[in-house]
Amino acid sequence: MAARCGGAVWRRGRRHVGRESGRESGRIERKEQTAKERGTMKHEFEHILANRISRRELMKRAGLGAGALLVPGLLSGCGNGSSSTTSSSAAAGSSTTASMATGELIKIGFVSPRTGPAASFGEPDPYILELVRATLGAGLTIGGKPYTFKIIDKDGQANPQRGAEVAQELINSDKVDLILATSTPETTNPVADASEAAGIPCITTVCPWEAWYFGRGAKPDQPSPFKYTFHFSFGVNDFYTAYTSLWPQIETNKKVGVMWPNDADGNAIRAALGPMLTEAGYTIVDPGAYQNFTNDYSSQIAKFKSENCEIFQNFSLPPDFATFWRQAAQQGYRPKIAQCSKAGLFPSEIEALGDIGTNLAEAVYWAPIFPYTSSLTGVGAQELADGYEQELPSNGV
Repeated sequence: MAARCGGAVWRRGRRHVGRESGRESGRIERKEQTAKERGTMKHEFEHILANRISRRELMKRAGLGAGALLVPGLLSGCGNGSSSTTSSSAAAGSSTTASMATGELIKIGFVSPRTGPAASFGEPDPYILELVRATLGAGLTIGGKPYTFKIIDKDGQANPQRGAEVAQELINSDKVDLILATSTPETTNPVADASEAAGIPCITTVCPWEAWYFGRGAKPDQPSPFKYTFHFSFGVNDFYTAYTSLWPQIETNKKVGVMWPNDADGNAIRAALGPMLTEAGYTIVDPGAYQNFTNDYSSQIAKFKSENCEIFQNFSLPPDFATFWRQAAQQGYRPKIAQCSKAGLFPSEIEALGDIGTNLAEAVYWAPIFPYTSSLTGVGAQELADGYEQELPSNGV
């Protein structure tokens, strides 16, 4: 099975990535800010930091809200020109970062799934956090005033209850100024809810925006109920674009068996992606929402076989997909296209499946071939991937 237009196919432990730059499905397009806009944002932040106004006023004046706090170009543009690295960077996995610089301390909380059913999403976090801590170790000068940074990372375990608990710890015990959270609504949503309730700016990512927005209680065609929480990520339309570019490359009967669970991801995908695929001429065979951590998928497999579903698509947690896929192999269900999302994204998951992990299709969220460089660390996409593989060779792609 070939995969182009930003898709990827796993073949015996190696990930083959499509290179058609015009249709990179995992790519989030960003509008370039004009020099005037950047100047305005810089002026606002200099004023905010100089006058120590409240978080509420900060959010009001920032324009882009809390998201602007992470614009690396803005922060680095206000720097004093000194080296941004330090020999005292914290080791990977450390809960804090030490700094040789002096200045007012800004605390940043970071929550991701390092253990639990979505632990594969958190595998690169120690490496990335080490890079960021080293870069911020020398501090930053903003508006003529020096600042130091402390990053406090927590494991949300992809468990909503645990995610809420660690968010409360960051807010009440660690007294953070900003919270970042990533990877699946099981982590992003409870952290965002806790931050919203406490009035703490929070930015989340790597979760379909529909699962984040509607999964937290927002309603269509109504003003956003959120003032302090912001989300930067892909959405259902990006999956639709990827799938309708990938799937026609193989001749099928256009019948799609789906595994969409009864959770924020599954409900959002069912409500939005299903109708879009139907309108595109696909027949959706949906056995119904199932509970996460189900052990027996025989009824769903029987349904897909009886309906002759030549395409399979899922939004399962990684352990649930592994259980389903093993049972599907045992029961003789082998679709022409097996399109994974949320599960099967990382080498460790594919390796655990053995031979049945080959020829799974994925949309590419990020790849080393992307022509981007971090304005915070100065590291490019390929350099980032190479550094990760060198430090952790067992996680090579």
